[in-house]
Amino acid sequence: MSTQNEKPTSTSSIGEDTQQLIMIVEDEAKLADLLKDYLDSAGYSTVCIERGDQAVEALKTNPVNLVLLDLMLPGKDGIEVCKEIRQFSNVPIIMTTARVEEIDRLIGLEMGADDYICKPYSPREVVARVKAVLRREPLATAQQKSARLQLDEEAFRASLDGVDLDLTRVEFRLLMTLATRPGKVFGRDALMNVLYDDYRVVSDRTVDSHVKNLRQKVAATGGKELIRSVYGVGYSLETSE
Repeated sequence: MSTQNEKPTSTSSIGEDTQQLIMIVEDEAKLADLLKDYLDSAGYSTVCIERGDQAVEALKTNPVNLVLLDLMLPGKDGIEVCKEIRQFSNVPIIMTTARVEEIDRLIGLEMGADDYICKPYSPREVVARVKAVLRREPLATAQQKSARLQLDEEAFRASLDGVDLDLTRVEFRLLMTLATRPGKVFGRDALMNVLYDDYRVVSDRTVDSHVKNLRQKVAATGGKELIRSVYGVGYSLETSE
């Protein structure tokens, strides 16, 4: 049985086609090596990047299944790296941080992260989080199953069952955010962070108002309810038929 200080023995070949590839973006070499050992032992392939300003290009040339992204990096911090990745990829991203004051921003997901882990952490916890995030159904898969909701991010257009929803820019952002992780409940604070470009201060009632308008437009198409309310928490996008 491995201990925290032992390097677990990998039982899989790095070249296996069935393996999922994890990119570790971490400037602490010992920590990166430890994560690599545990992930390799769990059956994943890994690639390690030491600098934030190298991560985006590395991802473009080496498509991966998930990115473990440290917040504090040389060259470019993790939040900026995450924002750049989200401009061209929906690859799952787990942020790691020792800065407790940044947790609200990570939970808010304004930069597009899927999860976060606080340092110091157990490598076994990281492996468990990786498995959990990779088990989530990606947006593309959900859309292929139902083909009900279509989103054009460049044109800010959304359609349901072929009918244009005629959304405002804010309503589109709201729907797009919910659609990034179908079934996941987004808190009002998290949604407020993504609704406006200028990061103006808005109340949770503003979010409720936009959700109400969005629901009315969905209802006008004859479609069933897409957005589920979780009392006292927030909203999620339903993917079931």
